[in-house]
Amino acid sequence: MPETSTNIAVVDAFFRAVERGDLDAARALYAPDARIWHNDGAGEQDRDANLAVFQLFSTAIRGLRFDVSRRVDAGDGVLQQHVLRGQLPNGEEAALEIAMYLAVGGGRITRIEEYFDVATVTHIITTARESVGA
Repeated sequence: MPETSTNIAVVDAFFRAVERGDLDAARALYAPDARIWHNDGAGEQDRDANLAVFQLFSTAIRGLRFDVSRRVDAGDGVLQQHVLRGQLPNGEEAALEIAMYLAVGGGRITRIEEYFDVATVTHIITTARESVGA
């Protein structure tokens, strides 16, 4: 079995922290000046804005998990495909396919470029916010 690269270990630890709802651990795996870009046209987020979305997800989505179908060390980061899964507050099962590049430097995530279906994300966030009164 091949040895896990440092980049993959960082990315794996990050997603496991988010799944557990341990946003302090996730924050520690981001570089302080990390930037997160999504294909939704809203521009880039900083670390704290991105963690706020994960906070909403971990609060409102039961059984939140990332089913990774592909993860490749690209030298300066990791290419990953996964499906975000869990149960929304209305009982609906969430399934969001995502492809992303996570740049890693110094043992921390420095940049994320994330591609997903915008309509599905909007539905998940709206449903989650309604459940927590946000």
